Amino acid sequence: MLSIFCVNTRQYVDIAGGDTLADIAAAISGDLGFEPICARVNNKTEGLDYAAYQPKVVEFNGRCDASGPRVYTRSLCMMLYRAVTDVFPGETLKIEHSISHGYYCRIEGRTRIDAAHTEALLQRMRSLTAAALPFERHDRLTGDIIPIFREQGLDDKMDLLDTTRPLYTTYYTLDGIADSYYGALAPTTAHIDTYNIVPYKEGFLLLGFDPENPAVPAEPIAQEKMYRAFTDYLRFNTITGVSTVGQLNKVVERHAAPEIINVAEALHEKSLASIAADIAARYAAGGARIVLISGPSSSGKTTATKRLGIQLMTNLLRPLQISLDDYFVDRERTPRQPDGDYDFESLYALDLEQFNADLNAILRGEEVELPSYNFELGRRQYKGNRVRLGEGSILLIEGIHGLNPELTAGIDDSAKYRVYVSALTTLSIDNHNWVPTTDNRLLRRIIRDHKYRGTSAAETIRRWPSVRRGEEKWIFPYQENADAMFNSSLIFELGVIKDYAENVLRTVPNDVPEYAEAYRLRKFLSYFLPIDSAALPSTSLLREFIGGSSFHY
Repeated sequence: MLSIFCVNTRQYVDIAGGDTLADIAAAISGDLGFEPICARVNNKTEGLDYAAYQPKVVEFNGRCDASGPRVYTRSLCMMLYRAVTDVFPGETLKIEHSISHGYYCRIEGRTRIDAAHTEALLQRMRSLTAAALPFERHDRLTGDIIPIFREQGLDDKMDLLDTTRPLYTTYYTLDGIADSYYGALAPTTAHIDTYNIVPYKEGFLLLGFDPENPAVPAEPIAQEKMYRAFTDYLRFNTITGVSTVGQLNKVVERHAAPEIINVAEALHEKSLASIAADIAARYAAGGARIVLISGPSSSGKTTATKRLGIQLMTNLLRPLQISLDDYFVDRERTPRQPDGDYDFESLYALDLEQFNADLNAILRGEEVELPSYNFELGRRQYKGNRVRLGEGSILLIEGIHGLNPELTAGIDDSAKYRVYVSALTTLSIDNHNWVPTTDNRLLRRIIRDHKYRGTSAAETIRRWPSVRRGEEKWIFPYQENADAMFNSSLIFELGVIKDYAENVLRTVPNDVPEYAEAYRLRKFLSYFLPIDSAALPSTSLLREFIGGSSFHY
């Protein structure tokens, strides 16, 4: 007889060697009080089919807890794939990226999606839920599953296997079809019971449960500018012939990565030049005296602002940068989070009245002394930094609240130009597994915080949920206010940061909860072949995180 320690109940549970997590959950269901969808075993996410043969620490997760949402979403995607094979036989499903509270999907083939098609998919998925079919996990020699993937036309998965060459591959079967995902799935389709499918643009949105009310599907929201930003880069992927990790790895194997780097960097420069030209045109027409640059954590706002400033100078404008951080209120006036910690990401952590007064004075042509915030003392100070706008001068203001109308409520809208910066990742692992934008940003932040701020990977991972909550409240609701969107992602970047990130992630000890996320990210990065950063120009946005930039931060 063995014992596992259940984190949920804070008790030891006697088990027989070979009992699965599902067996254990059933035995203590009265104490758990919820239906688990997966569990963390020794701080590593596992499906409920995992069998325990040794003492373990087990934390069961519901659909909303810890690893639960990812397990739910992966399982939902496999159900969609099963439905597509029935409703659109012979055609290809592509799940491309998250947008509008859902996941944007396209069908490649002869069919143009309409409401009748999405309803047919929805009904087929509901029949799968009702049937309570198992997601069956298999671990086989890669050579044995290649014929299975080939027969199903999953060439995108073949590219990945060809370049990573794993001896064994994990895959799942559902109702006669096979698919692979880089993480555990739910026990059965009965666990996946809240979702919707709605037509969207040239495809449709797959909507999971609403995080605020898990009993109902998420409701889509309008994100026209975000959609255009994504599709612009998807067209770029088509031109380069790189849209999946397997295709990127093949470029690396051909020693052609420098060409992809040069083209992707040129695309960044072209985008920033276009934004600068638009700003200059509005400036010439009497508007756009202030450029507000916003975006979520680790989106590359700082480098984007510096490079935009250079492009504005080529348009004969003189950029003057103001930091929002210098307008923090004194520490004792800073809002607090429910747990009592300071909420530095709140809009009201800024002195809005003084900020607007200074901006209006500057726009009137007056000389203004700008503050400087002393973070050690938690006080705003004045050190004689006086500025005045001259002929052709323009203000650049970078900060997470730049697109929030309340930030500059006292400034006439005609004087503002708003830029939203985010790493809108358009690379996919394969057609059914996209690269989450939030993972890209988290990896950037882990590297930067470790390199420049002395923060451990475990601490960055621990803080990330709080950062994300702040973004959901203070940034994402205002992104469609942007006059321009700059996609700061680089199609090659995960190959470049692979070695940097893996080295830092290995420092996360396996006896802390953050190990689960560190392990997941390391597994994710294992799909990428490394790319030498030597080919990156010194002005690359990625240098903000890995070092070697010609800009001063």
